Amino acid sequence: MRKRGILQCIFIVSLVILLINTLKINVVKNNLSFSNSNVELAIYLDDEQTNRIPSKDSGYYLDLEKSTCTNNANIYFDTNTWSPVIKNMSEYKIRCELHFGSTYKETILNGTDPVLEEPLIPVTIDNDGTVRKTSLANEWYSYENKKWANAVILFDENETYEDGEIISEEKIESYFVWIPKYRYQLWDLGLYDTATQIDESKVHEISIIFGDYTTLDEREGECTTPMKSGSTGNCQIGDYMTHPAFLSISSTGFWVGKFETGYKGATNITEAEQNINDSSRIIVKPNVYSWRNIQVANAFYSSYNYQRNLDSHMMKNTEWGAVTYLQHSVYGSATSVRINNNSDYITGYQANDESICDEGDTSEDCNRYCNDNSCNLAYPNSVLASTTNNISGIFDMSGSWNYVMGVMVDQNGSPYSGRNSLYNSGFNGPFGCPDCDNDTSGLTELTNGYDWPEEKYYDLYYYADTNSSKYSNRILGDATGELGPFESIDNSLQRNSWYKGIGYSLTRSYPIFNRGSSNQFAFSYAHSGNQTNRVFRMILTPTNTI
Repeated sequence: MRKRGILQCIFIVSLVILLINTLKINVVKNNLSFSNSNVELAIYLDDEQTNRIPSKDSGYYLDLEKSTCTNNANIYFDTNTWSPVIKNMSEYKIRCELHFGSTYKETILNGTDPVLEEPLIPVTIDNDGTVRKTSLANEWYSYENKKWANAVILFDENETYEDGEIISEEKIESYFVWIPKYRYQLWDLGLYDTATQIDESKVHEISIIFGDYTTLDEREGECTTPMKSGSTGNCQIGDYMTHPAFLSISSTGFWVGKFETGYKGATNITEAEQNINDSSRIIVKPNVYSWRNIQVANAFYSSYNYQRNLDSHMMKNTEWGAVTYLQHSVYGSATSVRINNNSDYITGYQANDESICDEGDTSEDCNRYCNDNSCNLAYPNSVLASTTNNISGIFDMSGSWNYVMGVMVDQNGSPYSGRNSLYNSGFNGPFGCPDCDNDTSGLTELTNGYDWPEEKYYDLYYYADTNSSKYSNRILGDATGELGPFESIDNSLQRNSWYKGIGYSLTRSYPIFNRGSSNQFAFSYAHSGNQTNRVFRMILTPTNTI
């Protein structure tokens, strides 16, 4: 008996030492952090007590609803250090429980399942638009069945919901949809310098392979992703290539705004036309007024400051390309996205019929504009305007022009600010056409605006000493040059081969991209100033899970 008691004592001491050395508990008190080995910690895996925290790649998630502490302390989990964090500790000795549950993962995603971090809440959306908080243990997405993962951010980030509980629309500030990292098969290298004639046979289902793997080295059937505009690197038609949108982020994918960015509090069109930098005005919701008439720099920094812990930013041109290629794969609708033809620029709408007229024709029988509800449907009945043809997809990819972060550089490699002092992005830089539009300021560059952010937040396109479209000035994956060949109608309207979408490459006078007017594959140039028909879209790239 004495020997057995000694062995038991040794085991208990060893377990305590193991927990202290392995867990490295971090206690936050009065905004200060310090290690505390006296916290009693109980660990559960699927409600079974254990003596170890599961490893990062074990497939478990922290169930915050079950994880609690005594004496009103709160327990969180730092996925950078993979260790618990205790906050609001009022007593020195407390007892905390960490509950881990098995996380649902979809096999075909090959490790690119959604990355969640506060304040994102994973949800499912019923066909009638009802939003429910979901358990991470449930099958809450299935890309194989065109059901994309959705998450929301609440106006009050301190509110909590039980699994399965309905989250009312008035509580939701923003909706987001997960785009998993993938490789796609090249079908066209986009080396078109001039317009010829469109080839509608080019439209096809894009082949995609999900996976947290980057084609950095040449392998059989794969190629290195060329990040410079105009470059093909070692890629050939038929190769698989990691989509470039995933190369500048430390995540297995990104969250994209489910709708165009709206202006919080706007009750009419005019109130949503605000050229300001104010992240507190951002909402991403259906049936709200889109935020328009805003310069690119104000749109970017409003987006940038929205959720810094989630690396929020304004959508890049390559990120737009990543969404459209996924949409046109077996995992999306793989058809033309129905246009949002609401004439009041309200998000989430769908035209009853396909648009039958070219850009610039505003007559109602073209289905491009609708002044009443007789020729369109509002969300949630607008699923033909979704990237999946169901409620889980992304809306408003066709309708308004969306400014994206893709800009031409001058001869010295500096991004253009815009056309001139009258029409520019608000970012510092040279003007592409300082004397145009009767600009008498004498200025050749903007110097009192915003500095450009880190390069990972925008795509650079090489200088083209011409004011006509040069389609080879593309980045593979951005859904511009690869959509060729192109044609010009009456030397005015330029179209690409994919659903006859508008197709204009960047020029010195119009050095920034906008996307999505006539369909999801439309692209055009812009002077980047504030315009009443320009909107923007949000991206989140969290790197940690909770």
